[in-house]
Amino acid sequence: MSVVTVSSKFQVVIPQEVRKKMSLKPGQRVIVIEKDGVVHLIPEKPLKKMRGFVKGVTTENLREEEDRF
Repeated sequence: MSVVTVSSKFQVVIPQEVRKKMSLKPGQRVIVIEKDGVVHLIPEKPLKKMRGFVKGVTTENLREEEDRF
């Protein structure tokens, strides 16, 4: 776990170990989601990479509607 500081411009630096693990590149877009006081940073993926990602998935294991964003 790494600790970062929020700058006066509300910026944070993603630690190098996390950037490498997630293969983040300069200029890459990241989706920011807040839920229950936790901030999630999700790398945006090109639509072409998403093709077929739900193949074979059933709806039985989906979250309850009140747990969805």
